[in-house]
Amino acid sequence: MKFFAVLALCVVGAIATPLTADQVNLVQSSWAQVKNNEVDILAAVFAAYPDIQARFPQFAGQDLAAVRGTAAFATQATRIVSFFSEVIALSGDSSNAAAVNSLVTRLGQDHQTRGVTRAQFNEFRAAFLAYLQANVSFGDNVAAAWNQALDNTYAIAFQTLTA
Repeated sequence: MKFFAVLALCVVGAIATPLTADQVNLVQSSWAQVKNNEVDILAAVFAAYPDIQARFPQFAGQDLAAVRGTAAFATQATRIVSFFSEVIALSGDSSNAAAVNSLVTRLGQDHQTRGVTRAQFNEFRAAFLAYLQANVSFGDNVAAAWNQALDNTYAIAFQTLTA
């Protein structure tokens, strides 16, 4: 499951409020500080919201501390972070808007078929933002940039989620 890809982040173009160049830079620079912490990011999400962990059959019902060090956990964490990295790398250039839109739409569709809810996307968002706040310089400007990026992403992904 690529659940957290949920956050294809910096959508530009066909959205109500595209990110400014400054916001794109803030998202990209803060992401650069944590993008190699794949396991820590996923573990933080699972620790904050065990119901999200339960959505992953290979981790459901298992102790987080026990699965965190496994190859399967590292692989899943890398998939999630790689999705973020791809979208963030495409951000800031309006010529990439269609590609970003396609990635985020597919994210929503994939998670719709797995029964992932909007509430779980929002739980992921809360845990992800808390992780960022604890691990990067996270002032009001960075928070605003990430929130706008996530608002944009969710507006697209939620078009395909029914619950």
